[in-house]
Amino acid sequence: MSENLDLVRSIIAAWERGDFGDVEWADPEIEYEIADGPSPGRWKGLAGMAEGVHGLFDPWDEVHVAAAEFRELDAERVLVLPDVRGRGKGSRLEIGQIPGMGAYIFELHGGRVTRHVVYFDRDRAIADLGLTPEGDA
Repeated sequence: MSENLDLVRSIIAAWERGDFGDVEWADPEIEYEIADGPSPGRWKGLAGMAEGVHGLFDPWDEVHVAAAEFRELDAERVLVLPDVRGRGKGSRLEIGQIPGMGAYIFELHGGRVTRHVVYFDRDRAIADLGLTPEGDA
């Protein structure tokens, strides 16, 4: 297992515990992108990432993230297919696991994440990466 994959696994492990505050893994000039969904956008730097993440989590009272699958795409990119669950703030509706929802792409250089892309639509992420659903290029 590569150091990049180990780092991404440690990031997701923290998120599984509900710890979204540690950003030691992120390059200070990180590029953060929400590629689709209700509030797509791009941000740069740690403050920009915090702004993007705030908008992503704002509609939820509770968010639980767990990794369903990790795919090391190449020496610099890791794809995570998550299991995301949450409860809406206004509706209080419990959102159970939605099969095929979400994908995270981490690009890493020098032991830090330099780009992090969040997708709501897993199929779009896989298509954007030029992969088949099974992960073959």
